[in-house]
Amino acid sequence: MNGTSVAEIFENFGESVFREKETEALKKISLMYHQVVVSTGGGAVIRPINWKYTHKGISIWLDVPRIAALGTNSRPLLHDDESGGGPYTVALTRLSTIWEARGEAYTNASARVSLENITSKLGYRKVSDLTPTEIAIEAFEQVQSFLNKEDSMASPDDF
Repeated sequence: MNGTSVAEIFENFGESVFREKETEALKKISLMYHQVVVSTGGGAVIRPINWKYTHKGISIWLDVPRIAALGTNSRPLLHDDESGGGPYTVALTRLSTIWEARGEAYTNASARVSLENITSKLGYRKVSDLTPTEIAIEAFEQVQSFLNKEDSMASPDDF
């Protein structure tokens, strides 16, 4: 499956095969590497075993209103047009369903970086006005906050 897009894997093999491969990759990465950044898709949170692997480090929930920026073509789970309500109605309905299934799981992340919050904090009108640097700074701040909490919760016997 090397070189195969996510959409092609979903289409040719189904979501369950993709999720199994995703879990295998997270397991392998968690065993082999200690200082690495891994960017998963939003569905990685639906398998509890994946949290075991991601919590070997610091997990960051990058809360991005992705559909507005990318459209629906790159998101395989948004193409379930049983309602006949047009592509954006279908996408919005499907996103709501996905959020219901995943929303609580996202809160297991060590830190949350909300692009909407950064936009508001910096006084921008749109999320798309943010620069990668501004997002990275917020991510570093959230990770630092998480680490500070971890340090304050450690007992003196831990050292």
